[in-house]
Amino acid sequence: MLLTMMEIRHKIQLITKNAKKMLKKTEKSSLTKELAVIISGLVVGTVILCWLLNTVFLERYYVLNKQSILEDGFRIIDEASAAGTLQNSDFDVTFENLCANGNITVLIINSNRSVVRSSVGDPQKMLIELMDIIFGGPNETVTMLVEEDRYIIQRRTDTRLNAEYLVLYGTLSNGNMILMRSALESIRESVKISNQFLLYIGILAIVVSIIVVIFVSGRVTNPILELTDISKRMTELDFEAKYHPRRKNQNEIDELGVYMNELSQTLENTISELKSANNQLLIDIEKKTQIDHMRKEFLSNVSHELKTPLALIQGYAEGLKECINDDEESRNFYCEVIMDEAEKMNLMVKKLLTLNQLESGGETVTMERFNLTELITGVLHSVEILLAQNGITIIECPSEPVYVWADEFMVEEVVTNYLSNAIHHAKGEKEILIRYQVKENLIRVSVCNTGDAIPHEDVDKIWTKFYKVDKAHTREYGGSGIGLSIVKAVMDAFHRECGVINHENSVEFWFELDMGSH
Repeated sequence: MLLTMMEIRHKIQLITKNAKKMLKKTEKSSLTKELAVIISGLVVGTVILCWLLNTVFLERYYVLNKQSILEDGFRIIDEASAAGTLQNSDFDVTFENLCANGNITVLIINSNRSVVRSSVGDPQKMLIELMDIIFGGPNETVTMLVEEDRYIIQRRTDTRLNAEYLVLYGTLSNGNMILMRSALESIRESVKISNQFLLYIGILAIVVSIIVVIFVSGRVTNPILELTDISKRMTELDFEAKYHPRRKNQNEIDELGVYMNELSQTLENTISELKSANNQLLIDIEKKTQIDHMRKEFLSNVSHELKTPLALIQGYAEGLKECINDDEESRNFYCEVIMDEAEKMNLMVKKLLTLNQLESGGETVTMERFNLTELITGVLHSVEILLAQNGITIIECPSEPVYVWADEFMVEEVVTNYLSNAIHHAKGEKEILIRYQVKENLIRVSVCNTGDAIPHEDVDKIWTKFYKVDKAHTREYGGSGIGLSIVKAVMDAFHRECGVINHENSVEFWFELDMGSH
């Protein structure tokens, strides 16, 4: 199915609008925010989990660890008791380390209730506590933890003092009794300090993680945002946007960017080929219905236009043959008239052939992207002599580069005909201005010259072959009335518009082209 470029552009824009509508239906979110929330959530969750585990299990773990220390201490003292070294000075260091490192108070008595060894300065007070432990105190609650043959470990709470202890008491190998005690308040204090420290570390970890996520995610999201912008510009047929990797060692995003560049180039080439093929198809369809009519019209117009110059050539040639004037000046005049008329016929035939090629579809339209400003500048250079001879000034001409899609050689023909027409019809201040006007995806190029307005009844007829508003003036500078017809044929081949606008003391001719990327 044959599609015009406007239809193709409309379909692309429709797809883009539908995609945008779908995106609006979903809540837009930032990848950086999502990463920050996810990672911060993980850190917060981890900190809370650790805090809960500390709160619930750390004290129990400390108690089990303290229980193990008490059992190890009992075995060490029991071994010394069995070896008879319990009261030796060599065992002093071991005993002190055991008490100090484990935060344990120890009392060892013999069967006569005499103190054998003690880690406290008032062993008698601890002896009373041992008796209370053995026979039970009035203000204590007891929880049994371990019950072995030679020792018992209990968790005892002094309700009067609101103090809790871990107590081991039993009998050594030599028959002596032993009491080992460790306060649990220090364990709770350690748990509290540990939780506080964990809380501070957790807050610091959350802050650091957010900062790191923002920094790291920026390195990830910035290339993605760049690729998003490139894809958006591609939907608008702007293929100048390219992705440039920021690092030597390319990652998956950089690789995607490279493929996006290749896709952009491929799309540009494909659209260029599509434009050319689409225009060619349109021309082929129209050619069959127009060719017969164009041939008849061509023959009729040529015969009419050639009649006058042929008559002049024939008349002056007969005059030369019959020697109506024998002087050399007259003969030279007759020859110049014949040569001038022959040159006009030659130029007219060339233009007619160009016009016939365009209207019959014999001229291939090659759609390509080029700088329109550069083309206009080149045409102005080629007509500098005519401008100077006619005393015409170019008062305005665009200088910024503007890219369009068209056949560059045909656009040059249009610009040349407009400028030639403006030069030959400029009057008054004899000024010409060239300007651009962008509207949607098209650019309008205007060539305006000071001079007389075109009569209203002739405005629609000036595009017709061989039509001349001022036949005498047109004949004077050698115009054939074909230039604007060539412009119209070129714009029809592009499927674009051209026209003329009368202003006060000036006339503006314009044509429109598809815009390319800046």
